[in-house]
Amino acid sequence: MELKQLVQNIVQDGFTIPLVDISHLCTHSEEATNGSLFVAVYGSSFDGHDFINQAIDNGASAVISNGRDMGNLTVPNIKVANPRLAVSRVAATYYANPTKELTVIGITGTNGKTTTASIVQSIFKANGMNSAQLGTLGIIADGFTSEKSLTTPDPISLQKIFRDFVDQGITHVVMEVSSHALDQLRVADVEFDIAVFTNLSPDHLDYHHTMDDYFHAKSKLFHALPITGTAIINFDDPRGEAMAKESQAPVVKLSKNGDADIYFSELSQSIHGIQGVIKAGENEVKINSSMVGEFNVENILSAVSVGISLGIKPDIIHSGVSACDFVEGRMEVFNLENGATVIVDYAHTPDAYEKVLSTISGMKSSSGKLHVLFGCGGDRDTTKRPEMGRIAEHYSDLLWITPDNPRSESIAEINAEILNGLSTDQFCIFDDRGKGLQKAISQLESSDILVVLGKGRENGQEIDGQTHPYSDIEIIEKAVHAN
Repeated sequence: MELKQLVQNIVQDGFTIPLVDISHLCTHSEEATNGSLFVAVYGSSFDGHDFINQAIDNGASAVISNGRDMGNLTVPNIKVANPRLAVSRVAATYYANPTKELTVIGITGTNGKTTTASIVQSIFKANGMNSAQLGTLGIIADGFTSEKSLTTPDPISLQKIFRDFVDQGITHVVMEVSSHALDQLRVADVEFDIAVFTNLSPDHLDYHHTMDDYFHAKSKLFHALPITGTAIINFDDPRGEAMAKESQAPVVKLSKNGDADIYFSELSQSIHGIQGVIKAGENEVKINSSMVGEFNVENILSAVSVGISLGIKPDIIHSGVSACDFVEGRMEVFNLENGATVIVDYAHTPDAYEKVLSTISGMKSSSGKLHVLFGCGGDRDTTKRPEMGRIAEHYSDLLWITPDNPRSESIAEINAEILNGLSTDQFCIFDDRGKGLQKAISQLESSDILVVLGKGRENGQEIDGQTHPYSDIEIIEKAVHAN
């Protein structure tokens, strides 16, 4: 594509663009090659402007920058006010605006994005749609390899994925949209048809600093909705009403308890799952799910609302919900031969801890004990560490405190902040998560439950800038098979 065509939407009228052919887009100088357009983006650790000359040396044919003085460059330098927005615009243009050809459902919120997206995808499959799911679990679509990365990819990767979806005949995409992606304009040129808000609780405050800033980042998804779109909002969340006011599109109000557009008219829960009826006007959807927990009640309600908004028949929605019996790393249950149970969940915020542990505590038999193994991530919001410790202690009989991606921080310092939230000595501390998990499993007796929080199905432990192979699931499955 000609450079002039690529940047026509980001430069002022009258700006002369040299004749240059572009065959590749990049924001990392090491990826630059002959024919590349290099966009200098300012990041949290590095400034792309410091690598412009390297990109040119590697063959970049043109550059987009923020206008700072870069001296005399040997290639065209397109100066813009916001390179982050520019990379989104040129990526969408380069791949011919693929989301114009797709129905895109974006799901945002602190918790529940992955599970809600998985249920929506299951509903789509039950309806015979050629659909795709995009998020924490990677790409889930026929003919695509699932490679886990960021919850929401960078704009160049994202627009290429969408173009590949269109080329493969996919018509509907359900994707998780993180607050980082919204704040960093990664989805600025994604044309959403439906936006879903699950909930908001303290998380990522190392990045957003305040809950109001976190809320405003999430709200960008609803600002982006066209008037022809649909905003699906969980009004059971304290921020639900405020989020609804951020949307120019019509709002569908959700609540578990009625007084909403879509709600549970009947609901019962047990260790065996969730049963009930969701009502939306004259439509009723029967729910018979093997998922458990109050949070999954909300996730099911959100997913069903997407199906209803798209006109999918109630009996098909019912089949789709029933077929989604579990989501990787979310309330996964493993049964040991001695009668003990291990439950793995990706929960890594105080709100998620409260929801997961209160649910599991209610399942525990009177003769069993509840063990909780967890840790807190390094280089992330430190204020939630004592709160997570307090919640875990409240519901457990014994805590197993272990590393969970300490990154560049000292494991001892992270654990000390967790201990600030504890009021008893009913805990064991390990600086090796694997050894801690093995010890915890070995201590389980019949009817005991061990809840393993934080990592879900991650396959690595981030320590001092390196990712070391590690899997909670592998250790648990070995214990299951050993028994």
